[in-house]
Amino acid sequence: MAKLADLRDDIKKVEADLGAQLEAIDDPSSLEAFRVEFLGRKGRISALLKQLGAVEPAERAQAGQWLNDLKDRSASAFSARETELRRRAMDDRLAKERADVTLPGVYRPYGHAHPLSKVQEEIESIFMRMGFDVATGPEIETEYYNFEALNIPADHPARADWDTFYITDSTLLRPHTSPVQIRVMERSTPPVRIICPGRCYRRDAQDATHSPVFHQIELLWVEEGLSLANLKFVLELFTKEYFGPGYEMRFSGDFFPFTEPSVQVHIKAPGASHWLEIMGAGMVDPAVLTAVGYDPERITGFAFGLGIERMAMLKYGIDDIRTFLTNDLRFVHQL
Repeated sequence: MAKLADLRDDIKKVEADLGAQLEAIDDPSSLEAFRVEFLGRKGRISALLKQLGAVEPAERAQAGQWLNDLKDRSASAFSARETELRRRAMDDRLAKERADVTLPGVYRPYGHAHPLSKVQEEIESIFMRMGFDVATGPEIETEYYNFEALNIPADHPARADWDTFYITDSTLLRPHTSPVQIRVMERSTPPVRIICPGRCYRRDAQDATHSPVFHQIELLWVEEGLSLANLKFVLELFTKEYFGPGYEMRFSGDFFPFTEPSVQVHIKAPGASHWLEIMGAGMVDPAVLTAVGYDPERITGFAFGLGIERMAMLKYGIDDIRTFLTNDLRFVHQL
């Protein structure tokens, strides 16, 4: 039979070793080693508990109390040390990850708007200040809205396969934004003052001045009493706002199926000796007004269309339309 005194000596030795090792614990791995040595299933305290059956029956209660107290103190010490290590680890992490709000921020460069986006926004802003609204429409259009409602006859070259991207016999990728005008007039009563920006498609061979995909802005103003003089006033104001003071503007005769009379618009830079064509324009043809339910005897209007790429090329001195599609960041950054 084991003697109570011998068991007491073994308990004191375990207590002494436990206290010494507990103070040396400074990381999770040493904490786990401590748990295995003293509190594990095969640890030193478990070994002492196995000796309890060999103690004299009369002394077994006392021995059991000592062993239970040892086990409870060991578990409490382990838990306290574990909490302390976690707190210390959190303090270290907070110290390392702390942000010094007094330091200057890290500069993050802004992106640059594409020249076509800048020009479109500028043109929209000019006409919106004149009281025009922005209207948009589908890029996949029907023949009716794209041709018939605009007084473009069935034998017009623009309706041929070699000029327009057809999807089906009656749908196509729009070659201009004029269909938006028809859609807006169908659901509106005069006055109508809109600009229609958007992407357009034509079967053009790509070169320095042509692209199969381009951008356009069309303007429409329909109201009682409008004349060619009103069109000229709006375009003179646009020329001054977009190109700057000193630019001259003039009309020359032309023909478009959806306007009558039709004109080409030319500008001349200050000090220049030649005129430059920039857009087509004219008074809305009475047949177009009739198609949307307006009375052409009472209602008149004018429209014009300009290419955003062309406006950007003129403003920034770009001589090749393909430059807009190169994705060269140097080109974007310098404008």
